[in-house]
Amino acid sequence: MVDPLAEVVTLLQPRAPFSKVVSGAGRWRVRRAGSGQPFYCVLLDGACRLEVDGRAPVDLVQGDFVLIASVSGFTMSSMTPPTVSDADTTPVALLHGEFRLGAQGEPPDVLLLVGHCVFGSPDAALLVSLLPQLVHVRGEPRLATIVQLVADESRAQRPARDVILARLLEVLLIESLRCSAGTAASPGLLRGLADERLAPALRRIHENMKHPWTVAQLAKEAALSRSAFFERFSRALGMAPMAYLLAWRMALAKDLLRRQEGGVADVAERVGYASASAFSVAFTRHVGLPPARYARGQAAP
Repeated sequence: MVDPLAEVVTLLQPRAPFSKVVSGAGRWRVRRAGSGQPFYCVLLDGACRLEVDGRAPVDLVQGDFVLIASVSGFTMSSMTPPTVSDADTTPVALLHGEFRLGAQGEPPDVLLLVGHCVFGSPDAALLVSLLPQLVHVRGEPRLATIVQLVADESRAQRPARDVILARLLEVLLIESLRCSAGTAASPGLLRGLADERLAPALRRIHENMKHPWTVAQLAKEAALSRSAFFERFSRALGMAPMAYLLAWRMALAKDLLRRQEGGVADVAERVGYASASAFSVAFTRHVGLPPARYARGQAAP
């Protein structure tokens, strides 16, 4: 059985090469505008407050993991934030690459590991759109184990520290997506997979991309009427069923072409097109380049 989440993660090619340890004391607040890069935070010790634009504030505690997958702006602050008139806090660089927020001469109230993820896929924008805007995981034993390893490694100055941290953070990212599959509130693939009616249809799409799926056939897989399925799918995934199918076919096609796995006709067949010409027309309309030209320009080294 094909796992849709595994396919998304595999195509995303997630890496977490950039991280820094940040401590906070007293009252502090930092504001970050949407940068286009997914942001993550691991609470190594203490507590703080997170407010993503358009959402209610969330109190974060030790062991929590947060991923802001989209370009949303957000604010992080001490549990007792500064007054409105206070300016945002400027991080101060300390020894060993650590940064301090708030009072400089006091013991820290909170210790964070923060950074930005990098997604290697040329279709990262599409794939990220299938993930929740905010992933917040708490109380998961497996995740807590990984967080503890991250905490130990971030505090130590052992050889190859940055390499180990990057690998641990990649595992942490994937595990957080898996843990949050049943609780995703915002539209996306995780929310669709958590829906007992939509999940079979999504898995069937990913199991058999070659099949000429229709909304009626997918509705049957979900044991719903055509109209009910269309509405439920669109609400959960944030896009209509056929738009999802097309976007996913094009994402797979681009990956196959980039890795030079077969010619245009082979790729067309693997992603569900009856002819190379029909595939070429659809690909060119969707991507802006003919598939053969795209393959030449994007071939993986």
